[in-house]
This record gives sequence, C-alpha cells and structure tokens, in this order.
Amino acid sequence: MGIIVPVLTLVFLLFTKLSHGASNPRVILVGGSVGSWKVPDSPNNTLNHWAENNRFKVGDFIVWKYDMKVDSVLQVTKEDYESCSTANPLKQYNDGDTKVELDKSGPYFFISGAPGNCAKGEKITLVVLAERKSGGGGAPQVSPDTAQTPSPAPAPGAAHNAAAGLKVGSRWFLTAVVIGLAMA
Repeated sequence: MGIIVPVLTLVFLLFTKLSHGASNPRVILVGGSVGSWKVPDSPNNTLNHWAENNRFKVGDFIVWKYDMKVDSVLQVTKEDYESCSTANPLKQYNDGDTKVELDKSGPYFFISGAPGNCAKGEKITLVVLAERKSGGGGAPQVSPDTAQTPSPAPAPGAAHNAAAGLKVGSRWFLTAVVIGLAMA
C-alpha cells in the first residue's frame, strides 16, 4: 500500500490537469476562414448558419480578418442588429484584424460598418453558453443542450446515490475514484 497512494495521487493530478485543459479559452476565426466577413454569397450561406453550428464559451476569443479600407465590425444592441443601424454601436472595430473576448454568457450582435452590407446579410449573432458551475445550490443553468431535454424527476422513494451528477472526467469523479481505490 506504500507505493499505491503516491501513484494514485499522481494519476489524480494528471487527470485533473487534463480535465482543466478542455476548458481553456479558444481563438475562433469568424466563419472558419480568412475573408468570411463579407456579404454572403447566398441566403443559405450566412455567418449565422456557421455560428449556429458552433458552441461559444465564456472566455473564448472571436477574430475577424477583413480589409480595413472597405469594412469594419460593429458590436450593437439587438435592436440595432435587426434594423442594421450603424449610428450608435456599443463598440467599433476597424483594424482589419479584430479580436473580441466573449466575457459573459448570452447573445452578442455584430454587424458590418460598411454602408449597406448589413442589409445584405453581413452580420452575425453569437450565443455564448453559460458556464456550468460545480457544486449545489441555485437554479440549474439552461443552455441549448439542456433547454429541449428536461431532466426526469427521481421516482418517489428512489434511493439516494452519492455519485449522482458526477461526470466521468470531472474533478469530483476522479477524486471519488482515487479515494475508492486507496481504500480498497
């Protein structure tokens, strides 16, 4: 048993580091390629179609690459997004290599600052998923993953399971495994 505990501790620390690595912020190029910030070729090929197929997390960075002589990026309110109003942007970027940190959950609205481009479809809505908090208390976080599939309520009289809610790969799961193996 003398060598088992240090080895299990090392394994636990390794898995903990690996599970944290998955939550590092990402740098994501808008549209997935340079030059995507433009008027779309067709209504079926908009940046919103691209955004709907991606998951954005708090802490991610979104990058636009564009010709700063002819275009810009404006972060706007939902109302200005819908009306394509460039009059009062929340933030304006015109450097051709714009990097924006998604620092909170919820929707972000961006439109082109070039005259007429937003009305032609050069705009994007990004929805940033709420961070999942570990531990108890508070209301459950709602995200696109969980919004359509409510969790079933436990059956009356169901036995309490101390491991319920522990995801494989989470710190608490790994801690339970290490403790269980050390006690075996």
